[in-house]
Amino acid sequence: LVEINGRTLLEIALSRLRSFGIREVIINVHHFADMIVEYLKTNDNFGMSIEVSREEVLLDTGGGLKKAAYFFADSSRPEEPFIVHNVDVLSTIDLRRMVQFHNENQALATLAVEDRKTSRYLLFDERRQLCGRRSAGDQEPELIRSSLVQSAQQLQALAFSGIHVISPRLLAMMTEDRAFSIITSYLRLAAQEEKILAFRADEYYWRDLGKPENLAQAAQDLKQKVIAQ
Repeated sequence: LVEINGRTLLEIALSRLRSFGIREVIINVHHFADMIVEYLKTNDNFGMSIEVSREEVLLDTGGGLKKAAYFFADSSRPEEPFIVHNVDVLSTIDLRRMVQFHNENQALATLAVEDRKTSRYLLFDERRQLCGRRSAGDQEPELIRSSLVQSAQQLQALAFSGIHVISPRLLAMMTEDRAFSIITSYLRLAAQEEKILAFRADEYYWRDLGKPENLAQAAQDLKQKVIAQ
């Protein structure tokens, strides 16, 4: 419910999803959950079909998605891939292109990534397949197969944007329980040769809104029309 130039982060995210033809949405809520529910009700769900998944204990992205799995099974198009989108990122990433890339490559999951500085990197090979991860400053990366150790220098270290396209069959493959990072599931499944692919989003605007100074910069970017409102 934090605002940028009079619009909440939630409204901005929903408006972008709606512009790509998305009408069915489920939102994870925890902190100030009742305020978010009331906000959606007051705004008539912004013309979308919206459900809310309440997390009494924070479950992280993996646990939250697993808890909300029923929503995708009940969808009007349960075989179609769906988008997971962090509310605290602002971007111009072309979600239609990303879904097309996902479908053409028959991926299990597709992650929007960029070549930029971050505290945690995901590692991909020349096929754009997920191969491991590395924290900034660490000398030794975490690789999913011992055979990759020799070629670690050739892997691309990329920053994840918080936007994924996921095939519904992933939901039944998430054996992790309670609170867990979805990256944990991705690494395990990639080690089993499942396609967890990188969608390069370097050409698009992207900003994390988790810090006050980033919010101020995003507000300025919106005013200068660096990104459309």
